[in-house]
Amino acid sequence: MKKEQFTSWHVGVAAEAIAAAQFARCGVAVSVQYGADQPEYDLVVVEGDQILKVSVKGSKDGGWGLTQSYKKGRDYHEATQAWLEAHGKKTIFCLVQFKGVELGEMPRVYLATPSEIATVLDSSRAGNGDTILHEYKEWSDKGVAAGTIDQIPSSWVFSEERLREMLDKHS
Repeated sequence: MKKEQFTSWHVGVAAEAIAAAQFARCGVAVSVQYGADQPEYDLVVVEGDQILKVSVKGSKDGGWGLTQSYKKGRDYHEATQAWLEAHGKKTIFCLVQFKGVELGEMPRVYLATPSEIATVLDSSRAGNGDTILHEYKEWSDKGVAAGTIDQIPSSWVFSEERLREMLDKHS
């Protein structure tokens, strides 16, 4: 059996590097935290007096597991609320998706606030909530989400305009 080459560790490293490159391409200063598993954020982006902490999350399967560690003893909505409360007001998320992306292609990249993510998580699975933020998921005809589609908003796509919006509203 062939050893998996693009492991979850590689996904994280690649996602952080791509996120840093995208921010730099927009002309903002980027500072990378040193060391593995830093709390709350991975990068800091700065433009003048505006500062944002950026938590980078990579994925190769179409979704980002965000609130599983908050689920024990809580329903989905309570887990999402606990996750939301763990993030500061100047923290945003940079979501990097490698699913279906060939090596020479750019992965899909999104920017969202914890509050925006919490809203989508709470509305997932036909309003029943979820621990996974899905880029796009069509639910089967069985279960509580039967026949519904979960999808992150197109307004989250990484662009210079989206970054400026984040800096202006959240830094």
